[in-house]
Order: sequence, then C-alpha cells, then structure tokens
Amino acid sequence: MKKMSVFWGILACICIVGPVFAAETPKEAEFHIGIMTGTVSQSEDDLRGAERMIEEYGDSAKGGMITHITYPDNFMSEMETTIGLLAGLADDPKMKVVVVNQAIPGTTDGFRRIREKRPDIVLLAGQPHEDPGIITSVADMAVAVNNIARGYLLPLASQKLGAKTFVHISFPRHMSLELLGRRRAIMEEACNDLGIKFVFETAPDPTTDVGVAGAQQFILENVPVWLEKYGKETAFFCTNDAHTEPLLKRIAELGGYFPEASLPSPLMGYPGALGIDLSKEKGDFPAILKKVEDTVVGMGASGRLGTWAYSFNYTQSAALAEFGKRVVEGKASIDSFKDLLDCYNTYTPGAKWNASYYTDAGTGVRNRKFGLVYQDTYILGKGYLKITDVEVPEKYFAIKRK
Repeated sequence: MKKMSVFWGILACICIVGPVFAAETPKEAEFHIGIMTGTVSQSEDDLRGAERMIEEYGDSAKGGMITHITYPDNFMSEMETTIGLLAGLADDPKMKVVVVNQAIPGTTDGFRRIREKRPDIVLLAGQPHEDPGIITSVADMAVAVNNIARGYLLPLASQKLGAKTFVHISFPRHMSLELLGRRRAIMEEACNDLGIKFVFETAPDPTTDVGVAGAQQFILENVPVWLEKYGKETAFFCTNDAHTEPLLKRIAELGGYFPEASLPSPLMGYPGALGIDLSKEKGDFPAILKKVEDTVVGMGASGRLGTWAYSFNYTQSAALAEFGKRVVEGKASIDSFKDLLDCYNTYTPGAKWNASYYTDAGTGVRNRKFGLVYQDTYILGKGYLKITDVEVPEKYFAIKRK
C-alpha cells in the first residue's frame, strides 16, 4: 500500500510539473509600432486608445508590439522635445510604424528625421495641427475629423436642438490652423444661412503661461456671463479639449446647448464635468454612453448635450495603429481609404461614419494622403440626429479661412 502511495505521488508531480516544461516561451513581436499621444491632462482619449493597443498587442518592452510615448503638455514651447522623442523611435531596429495622435506642431519635422534614418517606417498622423500640405509632404497618411463638413453640420445640429445663437470659443493659435480656420469661416456662413446668430469668443490658450487650470477657470467664469448676454437658446462650441469640461459643467447647470465637442467622445469632458465614475466601464463605449446619458437625463439636461457614441480620439489612436500593422503585414494598402475605414469600423461596431478626402479650397486638388471622417451626432436623452445622412451643400467646401 505504501508503494502505491509513492507511485501516485510521483505521478501527481509529473502531471503538475509536466505542463511547465511543455509550455512554450512567449513569442516576441516581429515588429514594433510606436504611438505618440498627449498626456491625460491634455488629451486623455488619445492616450487610452494607445493603451487599448497595448492590451491587444502587448508592450514592446515586454516582448509585445506597442511602444507608447507622450509629448509634453506645453508642446508649443517644447517642440524640440517632441521632435527628439519621435526621432528616437527610429533607433529601434524593429520599429515599422509610427503613429502620432494628435499630430501637434513639430510632428512634420519629427517625421522628417525618422525618414532620414529609416525610410521604411510607415508614418501616420492623426488630427494634424499642421496644414494638410505640410504634414502630407512626409506622412504616408493623415486623418482628421471632417471639419469642413462639420462647419455646416454643427450649426445645423444646433438649430435642430432649438438654438438661436451659436458661440464659437477659441484662440489665435487654433485659428491659424488651416482646417480649424476654415471650419470657423464655414460655421459663420452656415449660421447666416440657417438664421442663427454667430458669435466668436476668445479664451486663453492652455499651452501658454496661464496653463490648463487658468484656461478652465476662464471658461467657468465666463459661461454664465455669455448665457446672460446671449440667452439660454445658445449653442456653445470650443476648439480645445481642456476647455470642454468646464464648458459642459456650466451648460449642464445653467442652460444652453452643446451639440458635440471639437473631437467628440462620451469621455470628452463629461466624467469630470458631471462627476461620473466610469472606472467599471473602461473601454466599453456602449456602457460608457449609457451611464453618461443616464446622468444627463437625471439632472434635467436631456436633449441639450451631445457627443459621438464612440470617442474619436480613442478610435483614432487604435485605428491608425491597426492600419499601420495591416500595411506592414500586407493585409492593407497604404493608399486604400477603404482599408483605412475598415480599421475605424473595427473599433466602433454599430456606429455610422461618413468620410472623404481633403480638397484644397484654393486649388480644388484632392489630397489622397489626407482623409476626413466624422461620426453621427448622438444627443443624450434624444438619440442620433442622423447627421451622417445630410448632404452638405457644395458651396461650403469652397469657403476659405479668413
């Protein structure tokens, strides 16, 4: 009986230890993808999209595929830091794709330095802050929100909500950018055509000495003043992520409309503005949207605040990295807009997109290295506005930046 016990004991050890010896060593990724985003304070959604790709494909430092870095919050005064960080990615011999989202000033120079070292690396720019012709002189593909079409569609959405005044909030640096400047000019023309009063208000740039906190305090203090001045049938729109949270907070409390953010997402401003804990819903956008919507409806702001069902910035970081991966693997073509959109659809099941290439207002030339996309507007407590079904009048595509 004792001999049998020894036998079964040895057999048990073999069964337990055996799989350990049989297990294969995790295979290292064949190539790496570098993703540069902003920090949590400047552009959280961009960063979370990069984290999603790390979850999916692993951290390159641990044998996975993704290398994630962040650019400085004060990127306008620390441009050389951004350029240096980007150029450093090319020192990795396994690096095959570099994605920057958002592609802040300095991205073009950073891409040029990468090109000098490694012409084989696929370069992708999300939401460029530099003009289309400049960024696509070196990037293989750039993708931005369709601010040309949205220049008309945002005032239209505001009108559908009941707005009689449209307040556009920005600052000189953003207004110097081609797409943002054109969008502002189109918005003014659209408001005139739709019978809505257009107003431009200047707010502090968060990248200047005032910082994010000072810029946000300015919005908190001035929204009540603007509502008093223009009335509660006023829609507000701002071009900067940091301005969004305080703007939403005051509109939810005091009245007015917010059709959607410049870079829309149910995560853009809503959690901080309304005190919503979304830690349990992390990465689950249908659940995130529902919780945000329930909060908005519960506080009596139903039908006044909007978003996209899926975060654009989150989707952009993930989709561009996926697109680069497929290009390297030979599963997508760098010049195929269809292949690119397939990657966006991968991360936004059920959402409807509209897309086109960028056309220069001066020359009429279509830039096939610059894609423009947008998702349908979702009004919390009301539902989709079916904005993606609207045909934007041709006249707006010819309007130039003032």
